[in-house]
Amino acid sequence: MMRRIRPAVAPAYLFLCLLLGGSSQGVWGSAILQLLAVAIIAWALIERRREPLAGPAKQLLAIAAGATLLAVAQLIPLPTSISANLPGREFFVQGFGLLGIDPAAMPLSLAPYDSLATMLAMLPMLGMLAAMLLLRAYSKLWLAGALIAGALAGVLLGILQVSSPFPALSPWYLYQISNFGVATGFFANSNHMANLLLITIPFIAAVGATLRGRTKDVKARTAGLAVASSGLVLVVLGLILNKSLAGYGLGVPVLLASLLILFGLPTRWARGAVILIALAGVAAVALVWSSPISTQVDDLGASSSVTSRRQIAENSLALAAEFAPVGSGLGTFPKIYQLKEDPAEVDRVYVNHAHNDYLELAIETGAPGVLLIVIFVLWWAISVGRMFRSQASDQYALAGGVASAAILMHSMADYPLRTGAISAVFAMSVVLIIQSRRSARSDKDLRPARHLVVG
Repeated sequence: MMRRIRPAVAPAYLFLCLLLGGSSQGVWGSAILQLLAVAIIAWALIERRREPLAGPAKQLLAIAAGATLLAVAQLIPLPTSISANLPGREFFVQGFGLLGIDPAAMPLSLAPYDSLATMLAMLPMLGMLAAMLLLRAYSKLWLAGALIAGALAGVLLGILQVSSPFPALSPWYLYQISNFGVATGFFANSNHMANLLLITIPFIAAVGATLRGRTKDVKARTAGLAVASSGLVLVVLGLILNKSLAGYGLGVPVLLASLLILFGLPTRWARGAVILIALAGVAAVALVWSSPISTQVDDLGASSSVTSRRQIAENSLALAAEFAPVGSGLGTFPKIYQLKEDPAEVDRVYVNHAHNDYLELAIETGAPGVLLIVIFVLWWAISVGRMFRSQASDQYALAGGVASAAILMHSMADYPLRTGAISAVFAMSVVLIIQSRRSARSDKDLRPARHLVVG
């Protein structure tokens, strides 16, 4: 029985993440995902693997362990002589003095409860890593199917959202704070919904390539192409309803890369095509970065005290320098950013994130966090390069490379990985990069035949 349901564990968990992990506002949904992640991780630790992990998989788990240890270390209480003299703590020590309270032993994080909540929000990603790397409890086709099903369900919900006569009062929006008037699906932030739709496109292409490649029958190959095309049409419809500038900008390189997955490309042209697609992605990120924070196409002319990404970046860089090299603690950005705001310009609109996750993590985790980011990006780049050069890599590995690249690029202008849904898809994508290979039956021509000569 367990052997039969085992391949469905990771796909089922991914689907739940897409439905329940769209925002930290969903307290009960997040709690369910976190508890399930703990159960999956415990199962993986109890069940010993017979075959050893490959080098890239061990390295990925080591990076994940390093991130977890860093988050835990920020919650360990430190003696007053240390905590009061850490960089950036002068303002808070002065506050204790004004209140007539002697500073007590404090952890490195200035907001321990927020740091704990952020650490718990990492569990869906860790649960997916455990399910795929340690338990091997997945099927590549089922994972892609779960992702596509979740994305299309979000598009259908988005249609109901935008058709509401009074969006702010519509029951189809799942969260109290949301981008009302546009299609957010199961997310609170429409840009995160756009990111989900983007990273679904290469997996639609992968499924289409799978259906086309399983038979030489023209009708069956045409049916596979039709399935991929219909799914792509629905996703594009969702992007149109979403009205996200990031979705439009990154959609071009993602769509081009996905077409290469679906139809293939001669090897001599592949490198040039990848370079052009990468340049298009960089241009898209630059376009989003130069736009106002309100990246809905209809709202680009809106004025607000926090519409400038450049202003937020300047204040964030100042905070990163002020709290370096130890950081302020995970989840503390919304509170410490107020230290850099001009009180005369503050209104009811507030800055909740730096809209550049790399910069925000540099503020919150300091030099150790920056080092981990650099190590991971290098690991990812090497793994993707090795995957592209390998003839054994299949369409799901390619889709994982495109999807993870889109998430990493979008993180330069937003914070999609801080949702359980996108973080779970990201974990799936990076594992597929290093583990997704053609089966021996379909890949028999990749290795030269060996002959035994007796004489």
